[in-house]
Amino acid sequence: MKLLQLAEHFERLDGLTSRNAMVDELARLFKSIESPEEMREVVYLTEGILLPPFASTEIGISEQFMSRAIAQAAGKSVEHVKELYRDTGDYGLTAEKLITWPGEGITVHQAYNALLDIAKTGGRGSIESKVEGLARLIHRISKKEARYLLRVPMGKLRLGVGDPTIMDGLACAYDGRRNLRPVIENAYNLCADMGLVAGILLSEGPERLKDFRVLLGSPIRVELAERAESIDDIVRRLSRCAVEPKYDGFRCQVHKNGDEIIIFTRNLEDATHMFPEFVEAARSIVKAETAIFEGEAVSFNPKSGKFHPFQVTVQRKRKHLVEAKEKELPLRLMAFDCLFADGLEMLYQPYTRRREALLKLLGEGNTIAPTDALVTDSAAEIEGFFNKCLNAGFEGIMAKSLISPYMAGRRTFDWIKFKRNYAKEMRDTADCAIVGYFAGRGKRAQWGIGSLLCAVYNSEKDRFETITKVATGLTDKDWKDMKETLDAARVKEKPARVESVYKPEAWVEPRYVTEILFDEITRSPSHTAGRDGGRTGYALRFPRIITPIRADKKAEDATTVQEIKELFAMQHQATQ
Repeated sequence: MKLLQLAEHFERLDGLTSRNAMVDELARLFKSIESPEEMREVVYLTEGILLPPFASTEIGISEQFMSRAIAQAAGKSVEHVKELYRDTGDYGLTAEKLITWPGEGITVHQAYNALLDIAKTGGRGSIESKVEGLARLIHRISKKEARYLLRVPMGKLRLGVGDPTIMDGLACAYDGRRNLRPVIENAYNLCADMGLVAGILLSEGPERLKDFRVLLGSPIRVELAERAESIDDIVRRLSRCAVEPKYDGFRCQVHKNGDEIIIFTRNLEDATHMFPEFVEAARSIVKAETAIFEGEAVSFNPKSGKFHPFQVTVQRKRKHLVEAKEKELPLRLMAFDCLFADGLEMLYQPYTRRREALLKLLGEGNTIAPTDALVTDSAAEIEGFFNKCLNAGFEGIMAKSLISPYMAGRRTFDWIKFKRNYAKEMRDTADCAIVGYFAGRGKRAQWGIGSLLCAVYNSEKDRFETITKVATGLTDKDWKDMKETLDAARVKEKPARVESVYKPEAWVEPRYVTEILFDEITRSPSHTAGRDGGRTGYALRFPRIITPIRADKKAEDATTVQEIKELFAMQHQATQ
């Protein structure tokens, strides 16, 4: 496929607002691809990436170096390019305005490999090499090709297409319907690699995807929990169940293949470098040659043994000076599930079998240890365990069905979280994607930011719908840091996947998640969350930020519209 053909598909996608129309356009695109290799490359580019997130491949081109590459290719000054960028707010459009040549008609494969080579360039002088490589690529492509291709290394493709829409497009491309969506989604949940799944579908068909197996070194998308309105609700839904503490830390998925240890976070990133103590412990105490297990990494006070809240644990998320932080903030991995052991896939086994496998898997040690688990059908016993967890400083409890398998990538009532009583007021938290910010007033005016526009995720529509404006909870330094972080994701126009009544001073590509405490959920004409064609959506009352950026979550991990609706219903029932 020629790169120009792909750019034309992207141009059509860019002009669509209907999700069904987007699915149809993606189906046409995917149906025109002949080779599995090209299918993988096209899917990655459609996602705005070069490789799946866990591959840790970043192209490493900043705005400064993109300006230099465009200037070098176009024979213009860097200042001229920057001035034009200030008008367009988009390096793709900036390059489009400066390109005067027709392009060489290169293929998608050639363009993709050129970007991948740039991303893999390292060592002394690598920045200059990246800039020169990108300038050469720009000189080979046309205006329209540049508009979309150059948005990829900047992380700003902005087609309004997320994973659910891509999966529907792949299903329609295969047989004109969406019947294959569950098969595609299940394979994706087991490997977190949409390009791989798409390539297999093209080359080997759906039967191969139905037989898809877990891959060591590729993260399994995590199972998520629903909320309970009360402890009685837990017993009613699950009857006899396992109850574990709910920790507030980094969710980790550990892959062991001999002495090779890879640790993935909840958002599928390879974070092995962050957890040297877990790597060492996994090599010494895990009693299997190959294994995949999950746990929650929480920092603790070595003198008292008490766990810290997430705001303290998050300080361990760093690329540099890890050893110093390891001594200052030691971590413990509280393991709660075994998904794979010595060649056996455990995720299809019931909880009881997976728990047995986990206990057999882990030897004696303090750095990695299994969670406590109470098995009961007694509401009184669960309440006692819940109070014990609260007294120990935990968030609450997790209740799990004894008979259900591990539901990768899904949120079900097989796992139920319970953090506090809803009898009097909600006072719960929501993880919200930041989609914009408003300029500050008073003291905050000097920083150019004073409040955030936040959204929840509509997983059915693959859209982010606003639910609150929040201006409290951050220190002066937090606001300054927040502005710097968000400006890296700032875009000139409303992102395609955002639905909003508000028009903030700055739009932000949904990339960062903030944790917000609120008192209750109300109906509001000012927000679009759960509006569903009506005039009122849902809004958070008395919101305040408690975690500025949830570094362990991506935008699609935000609280969903469905969760908000369920919380609203619980709140209403509590007042009856």
